[in-house]
Amino acid sequence: MPSRPVITKEVAPLPAVAEDAHKGSVGRIVIIGGCHQAATGKMMVGAPALAASAAFRCGAGLVELVVPASIQQTVAILAPCATTRTMPSDADGLLAVVADFRADAVALGPGMGDSMAPHDLTVFLERLDQPVVIDADALNQLAQARDRNRLRTDRAVLTPHMGEAKRLLLAAGVDPPEDRRDAACALVTAYGATVVLKGPGTIVTDGKRIYVNETGNSGLATGGTGDVLTGVIAALLGRAMPVLEAAILGVYLHGLAGDFAAAEFGRRSLMALDVIDFLPEAINEHESPDLL
Repeated sequence: MPSRPVITKEVAPLPAVAEDAHKGSVGRIVIIGGCHQAATGKMMVGAPALAASAAFRCGAGLVELVVPASIQQTVAILAPCATTRTMPSDADGLLAVVADFRADAVALGPGMGDSMAPHDLTVFLERLDQPVVIDADALNQLAQARDRNRLRTDRAVLTPHMGEAKRLLLAAGVDPPEDRRDAACALVTAYGATVVLKGPGTIVTDGKRIYVNETGNSGLATGGTGDVLTGVIAALLGRAMPVLEAAILGVYLHGLAGDFAAAEFGRRSLMALDVIDFLPEAINEHESPDLL
C-alpha cells in the first residue's frame, strides 16, 4: 500500500523580480480555449479572457490567447493586454504555436468546449515540453480520450471540481472515493499529475505532499472563478516555480483575493472579475514582512 502524503501548510513566496526584468523574462503564457458551437449558437469567450487577465495580475509578462477564429476578435477586446492567435486544427499546429511564442507555461481548457478533439489533446499533452494547467473542458476531453498517457506531477496540474474528478476517475477505471482527500490522491495515482481538487478547502497534492487551503469563501461559487485560478497558476508556473508550490500558492492567493472581494461586495454579489481586481491586494498581503 502506498504511503499517505505528508500534510503541508507551507505557502511559498512569490518569485523575485529582477530590477532589469522585461516583459519577456517574467513569464510567457499561452492560454488555449474558447469555443463557438455553430449547431447550438453557444459561444464561450469570457473564460480564456478571464484566465489571461488573471495571469497578468499575477505578474505574467506576455500572454497569448489561442482561440477559434470565429471568436478571436471578441476575445481580443475582452483581453486587450494579450495577443491572440487562431486555434490550429490539430496537435502539431498547437505545438508549433507554443514553440513560436516561446511559452514558459500553458493553460489548456478555459471555455474550450469541443474546440479540440480528445485524441489531439492527448497528443498535445504527450509532446508538450512546458508545464501545463489542465482545466475545465480539457478535463472532460481527457476523460473521453482512449489513448491518454500518464502525465507528470512535475509538469502537469489538473484542476477539477468533484464532479469532474469523478468523471476522470471513472474513465480511468477507478471507483471514485467519497472523501475528497482520497479522491485527489486517487487522481494523482491514475493520471500522474499534480491535482488541485477545487471546492471548500481546496486540496492540492502531488501524492507526496498534500495541502488543504484555508482561504476563500462560498462567494467563489460563481462562473469564471475557476478560469481565474487557471490563469493565476499558469503565471506562477511561467516563473519557473516548482509545480506543487505554484499550485499551492495559486490556490492560496485566489482564495485570499476572493476573501478581500467578499469583504468589499459581499459573498452573494462576488464575481470573477472582482477576484482579479483583488489579486494585487492578496499578493501585497502575502509579501508583507509580517508574513515572512
